[in-house]
Amino acid sequence: MPTTETVSEGRIETKAEGTAFRVGLTGRLSVRDVMAVRAALAQTPDGQDCRVDLSGADWIDTSIAWAIEGRRRQVAGKGARLDVVGASDKAGQLLRTVAEAMPRPEAVIARPTTVAGLLEAAGRRVAAALATLAETLGTLGLFLARLARSVIHLREFRLTSLVHHCEDVGLRAVPIVALMAFLIGVVLAFQGATQLRQFGAEVFVVDLIAISVLRELGVLLTAIIVAGRTASAYTAAVGSMKMREEIDAMRTLGIDPAAALIVPRVLALVLMLPILTLIANLAGLFGGALMSWIELGISPAMFRTRLIDGTDVSHVLVGLSKAPVFAAVIGIIGCQAGMRVRGTAESLGRMTSSAVVAAIFAVIVIDAVFSIFYAEIGV
Repeated sequence: MPTTETVSEGRIETKAEGTAFRVGLTGRLSVRDVMAVRAALAQTPDGQDCRVDLSGADWIDTSIAWAIEGRRRQVAGKGARLDVVGASDKAGQLLRTVAEAMPRPEAVIARPTTVAGLLEAAGRRVAAALATLAETLGTLGLFLARLARSVIHLREFRLTSLVHHCEDVGLRAVPIVALMAFLIGVVLAFQGATQLRQFGAEVFVVDLIAISVLRELGVLLTAIIVAGRTASAYTAAVGSMKMREEIDAMRTLGIDPAAALIVPRVLALVLMLPILTLIANLAGLFGGALMSWIELGISPAMFRTRLIDGTDVSHVLVGLSKAPVFAAVIGIIGCQAGMRVRGTAESLGRMTSSAVVAAIFAVIVIDAVFSIFYAEIGV
């Protein structure tokens, strides 16, 4: 049954004619009527052809042509057709222009999975990883060069910026680092007590906690927390400046971006991560001592005596020696990722996520290298 809808300066008629669905447009139709036209076109049953009659249309604008072309693509996707009849030369030209201007989905070429294709994909990933590593090493060299220049020319050293970043990456990270280390100490003491009680060697839980926290877990988990917290912050800060072209403005004003942005941030991390590691060590030992007292009845005095007698100071030095290296790697990766932001919010988010993953991965790999090295030299 045909239906007629009156719009601002025309009419829209819909009618089922045999195997096709007819939509007739009459009068002048503009953007004010586009929703009504779309609703009329959407009444076409799935799989049925549609015919749009423009013989009575005096004038249509781009929005109406867009609605017709959009419905044509939807109908074609369901195996049917949409034909436009009775269009004037001007309307026909407008429909063709809109159809050419509408975006077309890129055809995805399904490539067969072959050994050569897998090798090519692996090679591209390896090449991209090597290129990123080369950029990171370049940023490290730039940091060392600008740091040496700042030491030689002390007037160029940005002490205020360094203090600000020390507060941001150090002081504000103390609560989360201390809480994390305390809980790790508690877990180590509880799990160690459960296992060592089977052999009547509960007292050795002190050695387990001391060596684990002082040598490995204190610095490693602190570095991982700092990597997630600070590497992302560095990438977001530098990347935002890159997006807003502030770095280009700094170069225009004669300010070296590396000296102003990279050196204070990386140096602040190098100074503060060993301090955070010491705090993590103390919190971890405190948590372990508390749980040993509760679970095993090892008093604080006994814990302290066993800790001093059975733990060598070399374990503390081994853990602290890793901190500056971890800090430099985290800072360099975060700043380098910020410099790689291309000017869009999507790029900023992708680089921030990539910086966190890369920093944590690098910290774990370097920690493994340190462990092998110290084991080989007998420390």
